[in-house]
Amino acid sequence: MNSKKKLIAGNWKMNGGLAANEALLKAIMAGLGDGGGAACDVAVAVPAPYLAQVQSLTFGSAVAVASQDVSQHEAGAFTGEVSVAMLKEFGVRYALVGHSERRQYHGETDVVVAEKAQRALAAGVTPIICVGETLQEREAGQTESVVKRQLAAVIHLNGHCISEVVVAYEPVWAIGTGRTASPEQAQAVHAVLRAQLAAASEHADRIRLLYGGSMNAANAAQLLSQPDIDGGLVGGASLKAPDFLQIIAAAR
Repeated sequence: MNSKKKLIAGNWKMNGGLAANEALLKAIMAGLGDGGGAACDVAVAVPAPYLAQVQSLTFGSAVAVASQDVSQHEAGAFTGEVSVAMLKEFGVRYALVGHSERRQYHGETDVVVAEKAQRALAAGVTPIICVGETLQEREAGQTESVVKRQLAAVIHLNGHCISEVVVAYEPVWAIGTGRTASPEQAQAVHAVLRAQLAAASEHADRIRLLYGGSMNAANAAQLLSQPDIDGGLVGGASLKAPDFLQIIAAAR
C-alpha cells in the first residue's frame, strides 16, 4: 500500500496576500529544487481570489494547485459559489471537500459533501474528502461510526469512481488546537477507513489517506511512518516554508 507516492497538501485557509503568497511559494519551490517534488506529491489549497496568482507562480513546478471548496452546482444563480469548470480554468488539480470548518460553519451535510465530490470527479478534479469527529463524539466512543457515516455518503454517490478520490482524516478536536492524535490513534482510524474503502472498491489500495490535524514539522515523520497514512493535510505549518518543507521531506 505504501508503493504509491505520498501527498502533502497545504491548506492556507483564509490567509494570504499577494506579496506573502509570492514569498511563500518561491521559498517552497526553491526548497524543493528541480526534482525535489519527486519524493512525494505536493499541493497548496489557496483562497479562490489567489488561484490565478498561484497558478502563474507554480506553473511548471512540482507544486499542484488546489481549491478549498467547490460548488455542487454546475452553473447558475448561486451567488458566491465557484464551479468546478471555473476552477479547472485555473489549473486546479485537487479540491478540498467537506472540511470540518465547512461542515461546522456552513452547514454542509454528508449529502452535500458527496455531491461536491461527485461534481469534482466528473470534471477530472481530485476531491480531497475530509472526515473527522468532534471531541464530544470521540469521548462518547463514536469516532468510528462518525467517520464511516461521513465516508459512506460519498461512496454511495460515487461508487465506481471512489478509487479516484483522496480521503483526509481530520479529527476536529485536533485542528488548530495544537492537539494531535497520536500516531496510534490516527492509524487506527485510517485502518477503519481503508477497510471501508476496500469493501467498496477493488482498487482501494490506490486511494491515498491523509492525516489532517495539527500535523507539523515535529510530528510529521512519526505520523507518516504509519502503514495507512499516505500523506498529510497541513494547516498552519503550510504557511511557513521551512516547516512545510520539513514535512515534505518526512514524506519519503
